[in-house]
Amino acid sequence: MRLLLFCMFLSFNLQAALIGIVNDTIANGKTSLLEFSSQKGVKYFDVQLDNKKYKIFQNPQKSEQLYALIPISYYDKPAIKELIISYTENGKNKHESIFLKVVAGAYAKENISVESSKVNPKSPEVKKRISKEYVKAMKIYHRVTPKSYIHKPFIMPMESKITSDFGKARVYNGSLNGYHSGTDFRAKVGTPIQAANDGVVALVAKRFYSGGTVLLNHGEGIYTCYFHMSQFNVKEGEHVKRGDLLGLSGKSGRVTGPHLHFSARIDGIQVDPLQLISLLNNNLLKEN
Repeated sequence: MRLLLFCMFLSFNLQAALIGIVNDTIANGKTSLLEFSSQKGVKYFDVQLDNKKYKIFQNPQKSEQLYALIPISYYDKPAIKELIISYTENGKNKHESIFLKVVAGAYAKENISVESSKVNPKSPEVKKRISKEYVKAMKIYHRVTPKSYIHKPFIMPMESKITSDFGKARVYNGSLNGYHSGTDFRAKVGTPIQAANDGVVALVAKRFYSGGTVLLNHGEGIYTCYFHMSQFNVKEGEHVKRGDLLGLSGKSGRVTGPHLHFSARIDGIQVDPLQLISLLNNNLLKEN
């Protein structure tokens, strides 16, 4: 299969442009990276996967290169995915395809005991609150700011032991209830939480499930999220730098104990935050 993908990729290189796919085989819930080299007479626009288009942006550190992030939903099934690249060459509209192999992630399962009211809330007021919070957050996540705020590698939000990885099937009080959408860091109440990279604070709120929440917009569709906080040190609209104090960890929302839940989204799609950070740091972002 890799030989087939390589042949398709090679054919595309000869036809159109200097384009590379960093990881052509990925698990559901992960992110793929496409890299483009600027060429005279060629202008890139977007990459289409299924019915969704992802914009192609300038490399944050190299003016002669461009990139596109392709997030794969946790719920995507194993398949060969066609990526359709739209561009113009000397003013003529063109399209080319390359292929991405999606495989099933080897995600474990974990059992969690929480208050029953946090698993399936019955109160109409609570249901209305949850729906309102969800709609507001998704509007933020789908807002693709054309400007990038990041110029250096990402850092971890704190230095602590990881207690739960992304992707684990979550069984709350004996009933399967989705999957773990981020990475949990061990943190007693009051542990400082730092911004993983430069960005603009998109949301500061106390939410039903995620408790004390801060969302950072890093530009170009990239967001990082910080949940279950006990204290906020930033305000919405504020520009923050990598390493700035966002607030303190806590045990608010749906939790079994104090910790930091750290997650990430690309153009609205939830992805493994640590895999995304590794992908960006190793390919696009180098320490100056």
